[in-house]
Amino acid sequence: MPTKNQSATGALAPISPVMFHILLSLGVGERHGYALKREIALRTDGKLRPGPGVLYGSISKMLELGLIEESDARPDRHLDDERRRYYRITQHGRKVAQAEAARMRELVEMAAARFGVPKHA
Repeated sequence: MPTKNQSATGALAPISPVMFHILLSLGVGERHGYALKREIALRTDGKLRPGPGVLYGSISKMLELGLIEESDARPDRHLDDERRRYYRITQHGRKVAQAEAARMRELVEMAAARFGVPKHA
């Protein structure tokens, strides 16, 4: 019997932290791989710095799962390297990100009930 997080979109939960951060980044607009890497490092204050194998392996898996797709839109050719591939989140990717956020919220609520919440995060 499926649980709350095992609906059609939640069946993928949990997803890796890198995959979740990629979805978060793409939720605000299209990005290329290196921009994703920089944004993840910035958002996590350098605690998460995916190397090329993890980053591009995650992107490949996410393309395969239909969470993201390649974009044909390009910025000004003079400002961009034509070899870069740009990615955008799919509707399915948004639903998976929502399911993952809900799963994490449940975990935080359980941990807070059991252990309390520290005064400084």
